[in-house]
Amino acid sequence: MSALKDQYYQFHDWLFRKLKHLSGIPPLLFRILLFFPLYEAGTRKFANFESTAEWFGNSEWGLGLPFPEVMTFLAASAETVGAVLILVGFATRWAAIPLMITMLVAAFTVHWDNGWFAIAQSADPEVANRLEKGREILQQHGNYDWLTGKGSFVILQNGIEFAASYFIMLLSLFFSGGGRYFSIDYWLNRAFANHKTELSY
Repeated sequence: MSALKDQYYQFHDWLFRKLKHLSGIPPLLFRILLFFPLYEAGTRKFANFESTAEWFGNSEWGLGLPFPEVMTFLAASAETVGAVLILVGFATRWAAIPLMITMLVAAFTVHWDNGWFAIAQSADPEVANRLEKGREILQQHGNYDWLTGKGSFVILQNGIEFAASYFIMLLSLFFSGGGRYFSIDYWLNRAFANHKTELSY
């Protein structure tokens, strides 16, 4: 039994010593995945700056946030610039901080009251009934094949699912950094950091 245990740990140590050279792949995939929704959200806020600021500031039908123009600029900048920094892996940990704050603000001010799911689950009988009724109306009074040509008809629940998922990925990058080999941070650290203070990638 002891010999079997020793063999297991020898194999374990050998395998994961080899795999550590691939440890930069998960952060890289997180960075690529995060770039597209964050950059799109930031550039959309800049493109629709006035209407976004109005929505941020309006307390009746919007979020009722103070200093809406400033908040719009900060959110759009964090998402646009931060997305690019995250993608290339430069100042990854620092870029993750304002993005995590943005995700928390979005989760609690926009999505919290809607529960978890971004898309309402058709397993819920009430949701299923509304989906079926919606399909019937579209099939009777609209070009259903054209309307659903880019995807199925769904009910947007607008819960915290995406904001929470992005926050968790950003939190992971905050602790891991940009990752081994595939980030600018890694190579700058290799080039300039003192070996005694070198961050782990």
